[in-house]
Amino acid sequence: MSDTTLTHGELHAIVMRIFETGGLTPLHAAALARVIVAGEGDACKSHGIYRIEGCLRTIKAGKVVPDAVPQVTSDDSAIVRVNAGGGFSNAAFEAGAPVLAERCRATGIAAMVINDCTHFAALWPEIETLTDMGLAAMAMCPSYASVAPSGGTEPLMGTNPFAFGWPRGETNPYVFDFATSVAARGEIELHRRAGTPLPEGWAIAPDGTSTTDPEAALAGAMLPFGSHKGSAISTMIELLAAVMIGDLTSPEARDALGTLSLAPAHGELVIVFDPARFAAGRPGDPMARAEQLFGAILGQGARLPSQRRFKARAETRAQGIPLTTTEKESLDRLLAQGLDAV
Repeated sequence: MSDTTLTHGELHAIVMRIFETGGLTPLHAAALARVIVAGEGDACKSHGIYRIEGCLRTIKAGKVVPDAVPQVTSDDSAIVRVNAGGGFSNAAFEAGAPVLAERCRATGIAAMVINDCTHFAALWPEIETLTDMGLAAMAMCPSYASVAPSGGTEPLMGTNPFAFGWPRGETNPYVFDFATSVAARGEIELHRRAGTPLPEGWAIAPDGTSTTDPEAALAGAMLPFGSHKGSAISTMIELLAAVMIGDLTSPEARDALGTLSLAPAHGELVIVFDPARFAAGRPGDPMARAEQLFGAILGQGARLPSQRRFKARAETRAQGIPLTTTEKESLDRLLAQGLDAV
């Protein structure tokens, strides 16, 4: 049972003020608030207001540039580049997304490289920005080394999230967004805070043995989903969204940061597709054919990814975002104390 209910706009205003109090410019404060409210409003607690303190700690430690101005450049290629200037990735994405969409419509496919950014957020808000423009999209980024490769015993990969979206006109897009680890690190942290054990198979302790203890898991390593399959996808993300774009790999990001308690610095790769351009000259409407596929999935009683999020979003937009007394008190404390609160 919640003790406080806030509209999306009310929570955004509070979170934005917290970040401004913490030293961020309005450009960054607003962008961070948007993704945090998106997480909370979609009932994804691991990417909601829980993330505020980590962002403030990163600012306080001087590991992010609070007033960075993203620089967007493009040429006649399909690549749009955004230098985040050491700032958070969210404002950099927002600056580059319109240019990326324009380039995609001109060429059929385009990619955006975000370099020198600090990243902490879910990828689905970015993907949905692009599906709202009628484009299919995928995004990926490394993290800091906290996941052991399949068969390994020490952290090497990041949680390395991967997201994809397909536009569906007036209805919610087809979207998935998941870490290539069994669970996001934030999920383990939430178990630690709640004093509850982890499910089997999520992590290993520092000695390489399986563990359900969140403390041991955070000191040891998480595991990739699907064993060697998840490990291979995670490696692909290291190659495409770190090595290929000239930015930090997860081990390099961890070494540069020196801790796992702050948001890591690295890069991000976003690729977009114009379905109409790809299907040009071929029979059938790609959007209609996609709906046939989605209908067949639902017709078997299966669900599409993100349906739980979209249901929660509809409820919180209609009824407000529920917060416990503890959560509201935490927001009040962060707003009053700023960086002194962390």
